[in-house]
Amino acid sequence: MTRRAAKQVYETAGIGPEEVDLLELHDCFTPNEVITYEALGLCDEGGAEKFIRDGENTYGGKVVVNPSGGLMSKGHPIGATGLAQCTELVWHLRGQAQKRQVENARIALQHNLGLGGACVVTMYLLGS
Repeated sequence: MTRRAAKQVYETAGIGPEEVDLLELHDCFTPNEVITYEALGLCDEGGAEKFIRDGENTYGGKVVVNPSGGLMSKGHPIGATGLAQCTELVWHLRGQAQKRQVENARIALQHNLGLGGACVVTMYLLGS
């Protein structure tokens, strides 16, 4: 689901995963976060372990993932998850994320899963 949704959003926006500055992803479980890196095209299939080990998923890497701390840091509030992710991304694009601020953030991605097999991938672009 994630791979298909990501492909659609990248094609629609004309922007690839290599251009994303920050990402809030549905990290309901550690394995889900790891496989989502590959499904979103942030690394090659089978490359998530190296991606993480090389620090590509944090400040100073290729993309900052879950600067908010992710779902688990909030207690995974079902229903409020998507709104919390959206708010975090908008704060970064506006330069309002304080100590968590991703410097020069211009492109953000949101990945969320829902019960019953729903997947949403949304791209946020800073206006010029």
